[in-house]
Formats: sequence, structure tokens, C-alpha cells
Amino acid sequence: MSYKDDMIIFALNSNVPLAQKIADRVGIPLSKSSVERFSDGEIQINIDETVRGKDVYLVQSTSDPVNDNLMELLIMIDAVRRASARTINIVIPYYGYARQDRKTRAREPITAKLVADMLQTAGADRILSLDLHAPQIQGFFDIPVDNLMGAPLLADYFLRNHLEEDAVVVSPDHGGVTRARKLAEFLGCHIAIVDKRRPKANVAEVMNIIGDVKGKRAIIIDDMIDTAGTITLAAQALIDAGATEVYASATHAVLSGPAIKRLNDSPIKNLVLTDSINQPAEKKLDKMLLVSVGPLMGDAIKCIQEHKALSPLFNTRYEEDKHK
Repeated sequence: MSYKDDMIIFALNSNVPLAQKIADRVGIPLSKSSVERFSDGEIQINIDETVRGKDVYLVQSTSDPVNDNLMELLIMIDAVRRASARTINIVIPYYGYARQDRKTRAREPITAKLVADMLQTAGADRILSLDLHAPQIQGFFDIPVDNLMGAPLLADYFLRNHLEEDAVVVSPDHGGVTRARKLAEFLGCHIAIVDKRRPKANVAEVMNIIGDVKGKRAIIIDDMIDTAGTITLAAQALIDAGATEVYASATHAVLSGPAIKRLNDSPIKNLVLTDSINQPAEKKLDKMLLVSVGPLMGDAIKCIQEHKALSPLFNTRYEEDKHK
């Protein structure tokens, strides 16, 4: 019996194109469901085929509109649980509310934990995510969590275009050093760090550049770009420090508020992003290049269904035709 015989993939509204790529990689069609709304805005889920005894995969990024997408996901989990699905696996390429993963001052919520509790209470059996904002979020769950890495996909772009020569990988803050080091391993180059402080949310100030960037191609890597304040300030600081050109890369393109204008006005030559968040036409820039995470997440689902290790997807450069 094939692993495909007992599984179903549903796409909710946040990123249908990515869900289709994942299903294509797995080798099964997307199953039919619909999300409608009552006149007062309440969400109504309709599942158009049986899920009894099946391993169900629900694809949903909790991106803008965050609350609507999160509520859709919770209601869908409840629907398939009540329809007697064997397992409920949540494919959540972008995990919203992840930035509030600890208390930094008095009377703050820990929303990353709250969302984890809601997903488990609704009935989730497994989480498959991508570049969680903080790795410790995996510990907020009492169910298996597979946190894939975007660095291999981004590395493949830079290697295919021979951009690793005379390059330095730059972390835009101290918290992203592990991510930068992983990309640097793929590219075979050194790392540098932007020393910054954040006086309040979505506001960053660059202090120093730690490492040698003079005369080098700087490749910034981050897990997400939201208002683009951090990454554009870092890009200018790198140019001021003598970098010949700056490329930027990130897994999650949130791109809220002034992000588009800041990126357009920045010295960043190319911006390499994944499609973990579906981008409307008005947010697509000429300097933006999208790399799909569909093949990677599809291969991860196949490994899960066949009870194989996911570690090869973490530890080696990921190429589009791998595991076909």
C-alpha cells in the first residue's frame, strides 16, 4: 500500500498556491473544502469528502489577516477531528504570533505559547513549520514539531548564481547568528554580525558591524522581514563599512507598513525570499526573487508518511529535483 492511499491535503485561504505546490510534490491532488462566512463574519468550514481514518494535512500560514487565518485553521482542525480523521497534521509555513515568545517586561503575554495551546486543544497531532522565529517554540508543544530550515533553499539560489565568491554572510542581529552560520556553511564563507538595539517593537538602531565586510559581497539572512527597518538599516551600514554590494534573504516576507518603500529605497541589490507567505501583486518588487518552499515541505510530508528521518532536509544543500 502506498503512503498516498491514507492521506489527504487541504488548503485553507492563506496560501493556496503554496498548498498546490506541496500537493504536487507529494503526488496527490488537493482535497476539496470551502471556507465561507455567515453574514456577521463568523467562519463556516465545509469539507466535501470523507476524512474518516485518514492522515489529514492542513496547509495554512497564519499571516495577514492573522486572526482570520488562525481562526480558520482552528475551526478546520475541529471539523476534521469530529469527522474521525486518524491524524491531524498542521503544515504552517509561517507561524504567526511567534515574536512574543517570552516576557521581556511586566504584564506581557506569551502569545507563541497561547497559539500552541489553542492548536493542541483543537486537536492537532503534529506541527510542520519553517524557520520558527525562536526555536524554543517547539518546546511549547506536547506533540511532535518539525521545524524545517529555509537556509538550504536560499543557499541553493546563491550557489547557482555564483554569488558565494568574496562573500560574507551577515546576521542582522545577535539572535540570528545560528541561522547565518548555517548559510555560511553552505556557501563556504565567513560571517559578520550587525550589533543593533531595538528600543521598541518594529524600531531598530544599528550600533556596530562585528566582522570584516570591506571589499566583500554582503549577504544578509533573517527569518522574517516585517517593516524592513532592521534589514534596510543593516544594508546601509554594510555599504558604509565598505561592502561592495548587499543582497538580502529571508524566509518569511511579512512586508507590512513602510516595508515596500524602505526596500525600494535601500541599497539592497536583490532580495531573495520564500513563498511561505503569499504575496499580492502590490507587494512584489523588481528586486524581489521568490524561492518556493513547496518541494521542501512536500518532501517532509513524504518522510513523515513513510516514517523516514527528516534530517537530510536540514543538513545538506537542498536542490529542487531532490527526492523526486
